Amino acid sequence: MLLKQVFSFALVGLILTSQVGISIAGKYRYISPDTLHGRINAGDSSMIILDICPIEQFSKGHIPGAIGINAYPAKWPEEIAKLEAALPKLVGDKDIVVICPGGGGGAKRTIDLYKSKGIDPKRLLILEYGMNEWPYETEPN
Repeated sequence: MLLKQVFSFALVGLILTSQVGISIAGKYRYISPDTLHGRINAGDSSMIILDICPIEQFSKGHIPGAIGINAYPAKWPEEIAKLEAALPKLVGDKDIVVICPGGGGGAKRTIDLYKSKGIDPKRLLILEYGMNEWPYETEPN
């Protein structure tokens, strides 16, 4: 009986997260391109879009409203210093959507760093598939 209840609860959670475009994989939360695009078009001011892509990629085109910090791949001291320098912009309770080229290692390292600095993990999201697979409009630098 308990196993059935646990399974039902997990299934309901999976359905709810898939309907809102946010998924959880391991210790990371992801937002789909469709959901992020919808939030941008709705004028959602409850999020910060933090783009860690290399400056060349950011300059060619980035998600409207993104803050570019050129901290990819987020593993060397210079890049970590850029992530730490962005911390004052992240104070508050807004969601933080981390954009990296592929939605993988760089974004995960960024999330790990920000969690270690005390940012609530519930606020931290990674753009699924990253900037390389962003199917919507971008703006040049």
